Amino acid sequence: MSVTHLDSLEKIVSLSKSRGFIFQSSEIYGGLSAVYDYGPLGVELKRNIQGEWWKAMTQVHDNIVGVDAAIFMHPKVWEASGHVEGFNDPMIDDKQSKKRYRADMLIEQHILKIRNKGDDNKADELQHLLNTTGTRKGLCEDLYDIIISEEIKSPDSGAFDWTEVRQFNLMFKTHYGAVTKDEDDVIYLRPETAQGIFVNYKNVLDTSRVQIPFGIAQIGKAFRNEVVARQFVFRMREFEQMEMQYFVEPGTDEAEYEKWLETRIAWHKKLGIRGENLRVSPHPEDKLAHYARAAADIQYKYPIGWQEVEGIHNRTDFDLSRHTEYSGKKMEYFDQKNQKRYTPYVIETSVGLDRTTLMVLCDAYREEEVEGESRTVLKMHPKLAPTKAGIFPLIKKPELQELARKIENSLREDFKVMYDEAGSIGKRYRRQDEAGTPFCITVDFEGLEDNTVTIRYRDDMKQDRVAVDQVAAVIQEGLKTWQA
Repeated sequence: MSVTHLDSLEKIVSLSKSRGFIFQSSEIYGGLSAVYDYGPLGVELKRNIQGEWWKAMTQVHDNIVGVDAAIFMHPKVWEASGHVEGFNDPMIDDKQSKKRYRADMLIEQHILKIRNKGDDNKADELQHLLNTTGTRKGLCEDLYDIIISEEIKSPDSGAFDWTEVRQFNLMFKTHYGAVTKDEDDVIYLRPETAQGIFVNYKNVLDTSRVQIPFGIAQIGKAFRNEVVARQFVFRMREFEQMEMQYFVEPGTDEAEYEKWLETRIAWHKKLGIRGENLRVSPHPEDKLAHYARAAADIQYKYPIGWQEVEGIHNRTDFDLSRHTEYSGKKMEYFDQKNQKRYTPYVIETSVGLDRTTLMVLCDAYREEEVEGESRTVLKMHPKLAPTKAGIFPLIKKPELQELARKIENSLREDFKVMYDEAGSIGKRYRRQDEAGTPFCITVDFEGLEDNTVTIRYRDDMKQDRVAVDQVAAVIQEGLKTWQA
């Protein structure tokens, strides 16, 4: 059997559309850029990933609890967090096409073109200039100087007619309440979910009887007005995060940071992601966020290259201290045993649910040549599979359909299953292979006599004869023992 792994993002985009994983939002009206809807299979896959993360956080650990904070928050939250002042991207406009671009990405694309032409020295020189923007003049001025000196043209119009570079805030702004629009009623769609955890820190501390170290987990929507949003669901304007903030005593933060980095990379592998497609990329000190003492990306090798799927950060006491300053409410922790007070440090684990879903699809994708025929199959972990079993009567005969429906009904309490009687058995197998369904159960005439069925396994296409009353046990065992 010859096997080909995923070599382009377009194949996942096509499969996602044809099999009902992910659709373009508002597609009948031409679509909405960088916004996507999850279809029948996609929503099941996403919820299964959510479930695995939630279990790994709040069920496995007895000192991590969950919250579900509102999307709308008091505007002061975003002042305290620094988002109002500093959550910006450097933007430049093409006067001819009226399109807006991120200035640093324009330069990065220009550097890539130079490197592809074989001029590595020139590319390295420009990369150094890009890496040190803000040290010669201001960030925007430095970026503008590079664009002008290199005569970088607009990707769309081909014109060299730019505005100056200026900062563009990425938060979506709206107005709150049925009043005249003015600055007093401005409110934001949250650009991250972490602040909802920080502002509830004292509520959780006072009501949950937790003690340091402890964590607060949350899954929720976030919104960023990304000007350059592309690459399918990898970068979107509306996306979902799974975050856990772990509150620790200062001085223990470095050890906790290393522990969580190791724990989180293990979780991705436990999902069935191949180890060779995962790596840890620490942030150099000069590139750390203003609030971070240490940070690292867990990266996956997508068809678009190595990209971040999760970030692990030592946020120190920055967030709780800022909210103390802006709210006037103390965010200290009192250690009764040692009779001391301190503001906890925070170790953050932040993983994109949409990026994780895309990672699972990419890692599972295979094109196989089997006895002269080709098949596309998603070899994802069975516990993530949208449908656990397909159930087929061999042909459309009432007695076969009746037994197949009986099996379907018996499994539905414990598993997501699908009954299918359309087309040949081969075509039905192929449909379920593309959906990632790990088991297919076929009811034939032999089974009417001895009460057995054929179970066909997705990964190796082998088949076993199994008693009807053992089908659920076989599926359950397969979910527990599967290995990538």
